[in-house]
Amino acid sequence: MKIHHIAIICSDYEVSKKFYTEILGLNIIREVYREERQSYKLDLAIDNHYVIELFSFPNPPKRISQPEACGLRHLAFSVEDVEQKRQEFISKSLVCEDIRIDEFTEKKFFFTQDPDGLPLEFYEK
Repeated sequence: MKIHHIAIICSDYEVSKKFYTEILGLNIIREVYREERQSYKLDLAIDNHYVIELFSFPNPPKRISQPEACGLRHLAFSVEDVEQKRQEFISKSLVCEDIRIDEFTEKKFFFTQDPDGLPLEFYEK
């Protein structure tokens, strides 16, 4: 039917919470601390549509997360204006790759990373 949500485990909860809410601008739906797991769970939305569960766990194992590694390649967000979004992120000290053009759709896009190196793509609507 549709993708319900994407779950992300972060290494530093406060840093990732700030990144996803203050830099990317996702809205907090719910935040809970689960004492038995020593874990936060933060439910995030775009325009009131639930999209990401952000988890923290004590000492999560590292995972290779480059765009060409096996597993999740990247997480992509649709934006109205790629150039504006890239400049906004750069002004917030985020390192962004150069804007590229999709050879099939001729749409603009660029990549950046979350605090744990998860590749994030921003693709023009």
